[in-house]
Amino acid sequence: MPIWVYVLDYILGIVMYTLIGRAAMNIFQREDSNFFFMRIFVKFTNPVLKIFDKITPEFLARPIVPLYVAFYFYLIRFYLMPWLLGYGSMGMLSFPIDHEFSIELYRLFSPDK
Repeated sequence: MPIWVYVLDYILGIVMYTLIGRAAMNIFQREDSNFFFMRIFVKFTNPVLKIFDKITPEFLARPIVPLYVAFYFYLIRFYLMPWLLGYGSMGMLSFPIDHEFSIELYRLFSPDK
């Protein structure tokens, strides 16, 4: 695959996982919290959420909105990108960031041999 595909996938993946992280952090922290990590999540995801404001339904609870937007990034990464690249269906762990993330999870949680 061309290098731009990897770069685009990493960018989309980072945005998607950051939005998911913000939603997870929002379970324990308020958006205006002074906690360092929450401030970082809010600072980096607010511009993305602002872009998606026009298509975000009003009835969604505010803490759920990052998950809603992350789902769009999921759809782009796992359905639109493979289709645009000429693949029918790429399946699970086909993109680099997800593959590397899963390798680290397997390494951390697998019993030592």
